[in-house]
Amino acid sequence: MRCPCLSGDTYESCCGPLLAGDSAAPTAERLMRSRFTAFAVGDVPYLLRSWHPSTRPSDLDLDPDIRWTRLDILETAAGGPFDTDGYVTFESFYREQGVQGSMKERSRFVREGGVWSYVDGAPG
Repeated sequence: MRCPCLSGDTYESCCGPLLAGDSAAPTAERLMRSRFTAFAVGDVPYLLRSWHPSTRPSDLDLDPDIRWTRLDILETAAGGPFDTDGYVTFESFYREQGVQGSMKERSRFVREGGVWSYVDGAPG
């Protein structure tokens, strides 16, 4: 199965190991891709686990009527394997009750103890 993040890899060799907790994202962009995949497959535990504790909600309800269909990475700033913070600007596409839509965000990530976390985002 092709990975929902559209990296070109299969789910099993791309975001699957991250969602399963078998490995950690090496970069902010990889974490962003895995979080998009988690939204696409409805993996709330992973979304909460990959959210920084300072901004993580106590619970998260995903809208079952929204189907996430595509992720375009528009820009990255820092967020590499040796950085402690980074930004990823993206546009994600969805369908809701037959209507297509998209959202743009500039997400902020931090790396603490070698692990990347999503902190917050602003409209991109």
